[in-house]
Amino acid sequence: MTSHHNYLPVKTHYFIDAQGQKKRRVRVLLPKNYEQNMEKNYPVVYMQDGQNVLYSKEAYSGHSWKLIPLLKHAAMFPDMLIVAIDNAGEERFNEYTPWTLSEENQALLGYSGGEGQAYSEWVVTVIKPFIDEHYRTKSDRRNTLCAGSSLGGLIVAYMGSAYPEVFGALGIFSLASWISEEEFLDFVANHPLKEDTKVYIQVGTAEGNEVDQALLAKNSDQAYIDSSLWYYQTLIRQGQPMDSLWLRILADEQHFEKYWADHFGEFLAFGFSTET
Repeated sequence: MTSHHNYLPVKTHYFIDAQGQKKRRVRVLLPKNYEQNMEKNYPVVYMQDGQNVLYSKEAYSGHSWKLIPLLKHAAMFPDMLIVAIDNAGEERFNEYTPWTLSEENQALLGYSGGEGQAYSEWVVTVIKPFIDEHYRTKSDRRNTLCAGSSLGGLIVAYMGSAYPEVFGALGIFSLASWISEEEFLDFVANHPLKEDTKVYIQVGTAEGNEVDQALLAKNSDQAYIDSSLWYYQTLIRQGQPMDSLWLRILADEQHFEKYWADHFGEFLAFGFSTET
């Protein structure tokens, strides 16, 4: 029999999605003494692809981000709330891409993309206010983090630039901005972050796969590396101090939850570090 304090409580909420159509599950992982520490307010990390975040049995690849064991044993982080926002399943691609794809890529993929702006606005104007109202949060940007991988990384990078006053740290894992690179870099260049916004960027050297390769004129492993490098360079060029950025290009790492899980603690440590 497991004792009560061995697990972190998870609360489940449902919201009408950004398109006003379907119900979307959003789960909140609470720190273990949340109910006892009634005077305490907590920072919040907003996670995309919520199905993959908490439990391996639900995860797309059969491997979750392992946040529960990470947070249970991590004395180096402050206690925090994790808000895991489920992706839209079939519509995930459209929802995580802020710009409509080229006709050529639409034909190849069967998706048009372009719902990402509405989704980002929904996170910022519907989900975050709900969380801040119903939970004891520290709602300021310094204590509001956002993370995602692949197209989830693209939408997090977009949200960070679109709402610099909302998010204080971004975790961008295996960024798939190559899907609309030009629009993405242009947007980032023209929407500066705050100087103290922390951006953690992780990419492996073996990220690509056959599906990606079909859409690319260049090697798909290289495409992921380039996307992360160009994003990093664009942030620097646009005035982001080096100390606010951490780019990691990791030999042989692949496009897979296991690697994102491996580096999530680094992102949190960096995101919560205050020395500039």
